[in-house]
Amino acid sequence: MLSKERESAVVELCQKLIRQRSYSGEEQGVVQVLQENMEALGFDEVTVDRYGNIIGCIKGKRPGKKLLFDGHIDTVPATNAAEWQHPPFAAEIHDGKIYGRGTSDMKGAVAAMICATANFAQDTNKDFAGEIYVAGVVHEECFEGVAAREISKLVQPDYVVIGEASQLNLKIGQRGRAEIVIETFGIPCHSANPEKGVNAVYKMAKVIDAIRTLVPPHHSVLGDGILELTDIKSSPYPGASVVPEYCRATYDRRLLVGETKESVLVPIQQLLNQLMAQDPELKVTASYAVGVEKCHTGNEIEGERFFPGWLYEENSDFVQSVFNQLKEMGYHPSITQYNFCTNGSHYAGEAGIKTFGLGPSKENLAHTVDEHIEIDQLTKVTDCYYGIMQALLK
Repeated sequence: MLSKERESAVVELCQKLIRQRSYSGEEQGVVQVLQENMEALGFDEVTVDRYGNIIGCIKGKRPGKKLLFDGHIDTVPATNAAEWQHPPFAAEIHDGKIYGRGTSDMKGAVAAMICATANFAQDTNKDFAGEIYVAGVVHEECFEGVAAREISKLVQPDYVVIGEASQLNLKIGQRGRAEIVIETFGIPCHSANPEKGVNAVYKMAKVIDAIRTLVPPHHSVLGDGILELTDIKSSPYPGASVVPEYCRATYDRRLLVGETKESVLVPIQQLLNQLMAQDPELKVTASYAVGVEKCHTGNEIEGERFFPGWLYEENSDFVQSVFNQLKEMGYHPSITQYNFCTNGSHYAGEAGIKTFGLGPSKENLAHTVDEHIEIDQLTKVTDCYYGIMQALLK
């Protein structure tokens, strides 16, 4: 367990991070705090890449594996601070909990990663095999794994630890996520004479009904590859006295292991082809949404919204090494999967890097009013990250 001095250090760093508001694209304040702390704690290298990710490295005296701790530093907005019992950016402590936006998701984990790495380097005098990296990742709330591509390109890690909330349990997989865009194209006309045009919304309504008949694929561990309608828009809008010529519907598709961009669209496109064959007036397409966001560095980050699922076996050597080490330290983690998407979509799903998740706090606190993290969880996860280094950097 941590000494009182080390407990205070991780709590104070977590509070400093919370006090820096860091909505996606506005993470520069957190980056500055992390850079100052990494340099003060003896990190050998600190880098900020073109997207604004910050990556700190401590190198062991002996050659070995590269271990990357991944934690995103952007948060969703605190839309109405008046609803919060405690201010969302004050990092106040009440009843053993730190309150604020990003405490659970996931600045607490980032603070723990940095402190654990510094503790391990100090205790070993850097006499360990390998290299430890801690990445503060931007724009994860916009699209999981896109900014992480830059990090894995730079680091080329052998192992990745995702610090998303897990209550100190090990997570060895997740469903991925895709945003699928369905578009229908009509013919505009005056709404007083609708027969002279083709209403794209009416066409979309038929398409939506048909899509609901598709049976989702199923995975014995990860569950269903659901396809759920999340929004619908028509054009022109507002459409005063105009039959809409265009309609766009967005679907959230949860991805299973092994699914590809091509395979996911096949059943949807087959259905659309059938509908168009039955209705000569129907013109409809399916594609993936593309996101473009401005980074705090001034650069743009862009990515197609397709983030693969991934899953490792419970008996994998690296999973068992960490599991057994944590048990020896007095922890009792279960081995399960995340029920949401993480940067693991890139590391494991795209790049095939050995990845698992372990973080403090409860998953259901993310994005909520009065988000908080228990100090007990924060200090314990710092200890657990230390144990992970012991397990994987031998």
